[in-house]
Amino acid sequence: MAEFVKDVMTPGVVAVRPDASLVEAAQLMRTQNIGDVVVADGQRVVGVLTDRDITVRAVAEGADPLGVSVGSVCTPDPLTLAPGDPVSSAVALMREHAVRRIPVVENGLPVGLVSLGDLARAQDPGSALAGISRAKPDENS
Repeated sequence: MAEFVKDVMTPGVVAVRPDASLVEAAQLMRTQNIGDVVVADGQRVVGVLTDRDITVRAVAEGADPLGVSVGSVCTPDPLTLAPGDPVSSAVALMREHAVRRIPVVENGLPVGLVSLGDLARAQDPGSALAGISRAKPDENS
């Protein structure tokens, strides 16, 4: 069983600047086939933006995605973990704060992301969530 966050995290991070438009972030999510990006100002992680944030916090409110910045819609000041933190810390933080993903940060910069699916694959590989997390994304969705 994995002991450290670095053993279960998805390495590498897709990041955007806080002043990027929601359209830029959405296009990046589409081309990378992901549902979230880390928001970083070059010095540190300042937020996390999900496709749901774009939909619920901006589009559903009638905001112009070209005129709205990522920084104004993202979840600010996210929880973070270090690569050497124990997996149990990730589980505890997700449970306590009801979050599904946590950026992994080293020296202030994002180096990975640990998700609920990552933890399921590592801790309970036979679970339905682990199976869904292993599945290849549908390019049409």
